[in-house]
Amino acid sequence: MQKLSIIIPLFNEEESLRELHDEIAAVATEHNLQFEIIMIDDGSTDRSWEIVQELAAKDERVNGIRFRTNFGKAAALMAGMRAASGRILMMMDADLQDDPAEIPRMLELIDQGYDVVNGWKERRLDPWHKVYPSKVFNWMVSKLNGLDLHDHNCGLKMFRSEVASELRIYGELHRFIAVLAHSRGFKVAELSVHHRSRQFGQSKYGIRRFLRGFLDLLTVKFLTGYGYRPQHMLGAFGLGAFSIGSVGLLFLLGVWILTNILGLDFAPIGNRPLLAYSVAFTLLGAQALTLGLLAELIVAYTGRESQTYSVSERTSPVTNMPTPATDGE
Repeated sequence: MQKLSIIIPLFNEEESLRELHDEIAAVATEHNLQFEIIMIDDGSTDRSWEIVQELAAKDERVNGIRFRTNFGKAAALMAGMRAASGRILMMMDADLQDDPAEIPRMLELIDQGYDVVNGWKERRLDPWHKVYPSKVFNWMVSKLNGLDLHDHNCGLKMFRSEVASELRIYGELHRFIAVLAHSRGFKVAELSVHHRSRQFGQSKYGIRRFLRGFLDLLTVKFLTGYGYRPQHMLGAFGLGAFSIGSVGLLFLLGVWILTNILGLDFAPIGNRPLLAYSVAFTLLGAQALTLGLLAELIVAYTGRESQTYSVSERTSPVTNMPTPATDGE
């Protein structure tokens, strides 16, 4: 049986940690699972770290990581991924809203060949001001990135270690693990999971988080669509703007020739708004093309450090090949 690494980022969750550990241990015992729990304290100001130390002292399957200050959920998840020793990784929140009883069902989908299992809180027990913006956000993510999921932002996710090794998440990109994995060819499944009402602490959701998520959505769209070919986007926009500006300037040049050389009666081009618009479009297009070239240079030099592809499997090397016969044999 493959080892499961459960990554739990936490921030001021002292009331729920012991109960969460006990629930995970009970599920693992019932289903005979080999597992480890990695708890990452993201700069808590309560007794969360003391409780993590207590759990680690009692249970050798618990490992704790403590940040010096609050670096965010994405940083905590990255630290957990790097520390994980299991072939299958799982992330879940520490507030008890994610149900550990879903672990066996998610593992079944992994065993069926999926690389990522994304939870879906079909019956969500959150206030309306959190639910409805989330529905809009999930709709936008699905439409922009081509991966149709009901709940991209669900904190309950399971994925193979190969997925973790190819992803780098920062900012709020932990919301888009399924999208980023899908863009690299990994198979993604969605599972309706049990969502429990909040028992302790306060929700960290707010309008600022929604706005940050929208900006990160644009980042993900760029990374998955044009991350290794930025000139295809910037260059296309630049060529379009430059062409519009050039056509406008050529038209004004024709008007100037007709007015000043052929003596026809036309309004001076200096008084035409088209002149300002044409110059602006030409400069904007030239800047976009230049930015695209600079972005291509950055990708060309920094892209050497990361693979632009994802390998699914390899054939085994052929051994004990028969030696070809020589002419003298």
